[in-house]
Amino acid sequence: MSKKFLIVGLGNIGAEYVNTRHNIGFKVLDFLARKESLDFQTVKLGALAEYKFKGKTFLLLKPNTYMNLSGKAVKYWMEKENIPLENIFIITDDLNLSFGTIRIRKKGSDGGHNGLKNINQVLNTQDYTRFRFGISDEFKKGQQVDYVLGEWDDNEKAKLPERLEIASEIIKSFGTAGLDNTMSAFNGK
Repeated sequence: MSKKFLIVGLGNIGAEYVNTRHNIGFKVLDFLARKESLDFQTVKLGALAEYKFKGKTFLLLKPNTYMNLSGKAVKYWMEKENIPLENIFIITDDLNLSFGTIRIRKKGSDGGHNGLKNINQVLNTQDYTRFRFGISDEFKKGQQVDYVLGEWDDNEKAKLPERLEIASEIIKSFGTAGLDNTMSAFNGK
């Protein structure tokens, strides 16, 4: 089994997106990087930080391709670092889950998420692990884009640090305890 993992947080680059719900993938990786004193380096198709933990290497990638073209960065770094599909971990927001709810799956559809849709197309498979972070669907009809690209409300902001802590533990567990154990320990938490 490979000891190298590609952990991809989906988001959009630019200051206007930093604190938006859609950027939870970036936020999770930024939290882990701060906690472990890691620095992101600007690299081809994104920003990358390397995290070593219990004999494993985690490459934390924030694609700079914008959400809808995330697959290009995922494929490039998979191939460059020779990382097998089973060691890919994609972190994304999910409107269908209440705020902070965690759902980890071995494979699945894009669920209407444009970042996952592009990854599915570029990799030509849906068989990769995804970590969906619930952002809820508390918006009025026709307001989905504004909601997703909107900033966290005060209640969400207060609860976010605890959820980010759990998310960073999930990443470590994926690489050290394996996917099945990680799903058992964290799904629905």
